[in-house]
Amino acid sequence: MENKNYTSSKKQSPVAMFNTLCYLLLLLLHFSLSQGLTFPQDISALKAFKASIKPTSISSWSCLASWDFAAADPCALPRRTHFTCGITCSIDSTRVTQITLDPAGYSGQLTPLLSQLTQLTILDLSDNSFFGSIPSSISSLRSLQTLILKSNSFSGSIPDSVTTLKSLESLDISHNSLSGPLPKTLNSLSGLRRLDLSYNQLTGFLPKLPYNLLELALKGNSLSGYISKSSFDGLTQLEVVELSENSFTGTLGAWFFLLPALQQADLANNSLTRVEISKPSGGNSDLVAVDLGFNHIEGNAPTDFANYPQLSSLSLRYNRLRGAIPLEYSKKKSLRRLFLDGNFLIGRPPSEFFGGDTWVSGSLGNNCLVGCPGSSQLCSPSQKPYEVCKQAYGRKPMA
Repeated sequence: MENKNYTSSKKQSPVAMFNTLCYLLLLLLHFSLSQGLTFPQDISALKAFKASIKPTSISSWSCLASWDFAAADPCALPRRTHFTCGITCSIDSTRVTQITLDPAGYSGQLTPLLSQLTQLTILDLSDNSFFGSIPSSISSLRSLQTLILKSNSFSGSIPDSVTTLKSLESLDISHNSLSGPLPKTLNSLSGLRRLDLSYNQLTGFLPKLPYNLLELALKGNSLSGYISKSSFDGLTQLEVVELSENSFTGTLGAWFFLLPALQQADLANNSLTRVEISKPSGGNSDLVAVDLGFNHIEGNAPTDFANYPQLSSLSLRYNRLRGAIPLEYSKKKSLRRLFLDGNFLIGRPPSEFFGGDTWVSGSLGNNCLVGCPGSSQLCSPSQKPYEVCKQAYGRKPMA
């Protein structure tokens, strides 16, 4: 009888066996998380990355100063004294998934061995002093979703290999010294939502753009040529376009402001000579702000801007516009900011702009207007001298 009880006590029910197994797995997971099991190729890539940075630029308080490979595994937890910041690892502590450096003034070149971090989803080195070219081997980072290299000193061209990163959703290499044309295969970045290459030295034409873009920023470069409809074909989700401070020329077609999701458009400081505006289809548009200032746009102020129901800010300042200010502008209650200064507009400005309940701020100054009340901020600065206006029109300007 006693032997039977002894035998049965050694047997475990299926539930007990399952609980034991779970306990052992938890112990194993705890051991993995505490010890760290970072892949050797990831460790060698991190070592090469740190080695490529000038030691004198690594401050004692910075993230990189805590990267001590002799003292700890990069993905080991908890991180009390080593690898305290700058990297994020996968849940199982085996792969590096993010590098997000602090803006500590790190200086150095980007090592090609970063390509070994094949599970990297975010690489953010912004606001430092990295220099040299962007290595073409970056194309090996197939899982990369966010690449932010802004505010450094990277030079050379944008490697074509960047356009093979199909998972990339956000690309920001603004405020560097990149040169040369935009990659012709830029539209291959089918997952890209945000692109910012502003304030570089990029040249050439706009290629076909990725069709899933929400935001496009290329301001402060030396891009030139026409703004072609073919570059924007299929961009049904594009909300923000920033192309100011370039050298775009010619006519901006009516198709541009009819982009179905467009909300903000900044094309100031270019060499555009004409702008075509059509009424939005069905009277529907999300367009809120337009800046076409400091171009060479000729003709009358486009009346059809008044047909965009949500337009609240319009700048056509310092162009070569002639004729009267459209009365439609003065009847548009959504229009809160209007800059028409620096043109050759004539006649009397609409009286609605100067009532006690006026809703518009901006400027109508430096034109050829008559009867613009000096007491109104809208009429500042003063109008052009009569002789300048007469010469512009080849006759006495119409009052």
